[in-house]
Amino acid sequence: MAPTSSKDSFKDYKDLLNARREALLKALQAAAEASEAEEVTYADSIDQASAIADRALAAKMKNRDREQLLQIEGALRRIEQGIFGECERCAEPITEARMKAFPLTTLCIDCKAELESEEHRFPGRV
Repeated sequence: MAPTSSKDSFKDYKDLLNARREALLKALQAAAEASEAEEVTYADSIDQASAIADRALAAKMKNRDREQLLQIEGALRRIEQGIFGECERCAEPITEARMKAFPLTTLCIDCKAELESEEHRFPGRV
């Protein structure tokens, strides 16, 4: 799917993104319900430490899911604006192969490589 200005040309991406969005929303809701029901105290300090580690991992996964949800919302906005598949850095079209592999991407492969190179040379500054 080559980038164009037509919103209809991105229907497959929009359907994929909406499906992923719904799955993430359901997963986040289930995780929230599970964490509310999981107020348990442990007599054994090893069990308690394990439970704390499990909660920390679950929180990290929820944060990752929330971040991906924000990226999906951004991609859906770009579809509506007609700029989906356009590099936000150089405004050139992002290749079909890259869009298929990473539909949430906002950068073409050249700009992504350049950004990673800058981050490597100047950590924390980019």
